[in-house]
Amino acid sequence: MVNELGSLDSLQIVDIESAPLLDGHVRLDVLACGLNYVDALMIEGRYQVKPPTPYRPGSEIVGRITEVAPDVSHFKVGQRVFVPIGTGGFSEEVVSHASRVIPIPDSMTDGQGATFMQSYLTAWFAFEKRSPIVAGETVLVLGAGGGVGLAAVDVAVSRGARVIVAASSAEKRQLGLDRGAFASIDVLTEDIKVRARELSGGGIDMVYDPVGGDLAESCLRALAPFGRYLVVGFVAGIPKLPANIMLLLNRTVVGIDWGAWVSKNPEENAKMISEVLEEIAQGRLHPVEPVSYPMSSAVQALRDMQNRKIVGKVALVPSF
Repeated sequence: MVNELGSLDSLQIVDIESAPLLDGHVRLDVLACGLNYVDALMIEGRYQVKPPTPYRPGSEIVGRITEVAPDVSHFKVGQRVFVPIGTGGFSEEVVSHASRVIPIPDSMTDGQGATFMQSYLTAWFAFEKRSPIVAGETVLVLGAGGGVGLAAVDVAVSRGARVIVAASSAEKRQLGLDRGAFASIDVLTEDIKVRARELSGGGIDMVYDPVGGDLAESCLRALAPFGRYLVVGFVAGIPKLPANIMLLLNRTVVGIDWGAWVSKNPEENAKMISEVLEEIAQGRLHPVEPVSYPMSSAVQALRDMQNRKIVGKVALVPSF
């Protein structure tokens, strides 16, 4: 529970009464809860959306149904499901309206199911709705060792793109290569603009950037004519991009804010979730198995994620 925004230390473990099971709802035991960078930003009060306190963090879970309201007929006790719960996932148990509950493929582990949504839906939204990929295009993905970057690599490769991954360690770059990238760039020792141009034969078609910071301008300059720069996030800080570089060679900067779009397009988003899950079930997408922490170590998990100590994704499991 978070009683006041401002610090990760405000996160406290509390005992509360189980919520009543209302009509149209199901009760679930939480098996895993996805942990995302935005969770830390919200707790610290640094995100554009500031939830009213007190609140329980955690937006996406996998759980097993333990109780079904009498008017719910399409789910049953014992069924394993995914729920984009919104808030309240850092819990042993949740109650959700049945309309939000989604069966997941048997091939997905609890951890994969609890951590795919934010990363994969952001990439799906980017490449399907904001800046569709044309097969054969070259895409540079920054932050390729994190969950958001890895999902972008996976989706871009499935769409026929040639992907270059950029990250700060060999382990992170290898994860991107394992997801189908054809080349990698060490952002600590290589000039990303020069290397990206070399690998792409003159210029890349698209940059997928959830990192920001000092690398942004170099990546913008690496774009080919009519290249697109997708602004996804600012883990390393908000960059200032020179407008003249956008004008030259007819480059385009595209904002990717899946979260804000979801709130106004819930039905389209539900369709996208189903599409992504079907791609996973068919073996065309491959979510990474997350690093797991007990919920009692949620603060440590959030700090490790902020400090980039974790490769891939993170899940909390209800062990107190």
